[in-house]
Amino acid sequence: MADAPLLSVSDLHAFYGESHVLHGAALEIREGEIVTLLGRNGAGKTTTLKSIMGMMAKRRGSIRFAGVETIALPSDRIARLGIALCPEERGIFTTLNVEENLLLPPRIAPGGLSLDEIFELFPNLRERLRSPGGKLSGGEQQMLAIGRILRTGARLLMLDEPTEGLAPVIIQQIARTIEKLKAKGFTILLVEQNFRWASALADRFYVMDHGQIVEAFSSAELPANRDKLHAYLGV
Repeated sequence: MADAPLLSVSDLHAFYGESHVLHGAALEIREGEIVTLLGRNGAGKTTTLKSIMGMMAKRRGSIRFAGVETIALPSDRIARLGIALCPEERGIFTTLNVEENLLLPPRIAPGGLSLDEIFELFPNLRERLRSPGGKLSGGEQQMLAIGRILRTGARLLMLDEPTEGLAPVIIQQIARTIEKLKAKGFTILLVEQNFRWASALADRFYVMDHGQIVEAFSSAELPANRDKLHAYLGV
């Protein structure tokens, strides 16, 4: 179907050992959307991203990407289908320089950005091209972590807390970058504690609580849902 979601998650359960973290989570993302997953710390947001990426050892339910069921696939197969994760901890290789970090992930499909296009988004990275990842500021590391997945040709970018601990000027730069990526046709699933920042970017919102999706609404419906959000997020 032409209007089928790019990503469809239903009845998703995930476990850390014997700890049952996700309890039937469900969400959909259509191609070209920016969707934000909101919730308090411990609600299950990062676990949802890791489950989609195949990084949870124990999970069940259904995760369909571009029509392919991925619940039983390993993470490398999922990545090659066109999903990329920028983790909260960034995962920069501290002993490799900026260029080496950017070139490390393989291209899995056409449509990835060139190094020059990445440097247009993040001019700081061009200036620090030979600097080891461990010598970068937190903001530069976040730019590098995002830039690294843009080369791969992934269609769905999952960004976990991309603004955490960053200066306001860097946060604004990341917002502009996300807007440009959407204009280029990327689909983005965003986990973000900075609700005010995310609300200016997202097309739709899901609210997660205790491992379940408890609310879903569009950006146009945001004003009518602010009281519910305050209750769920404590903001």
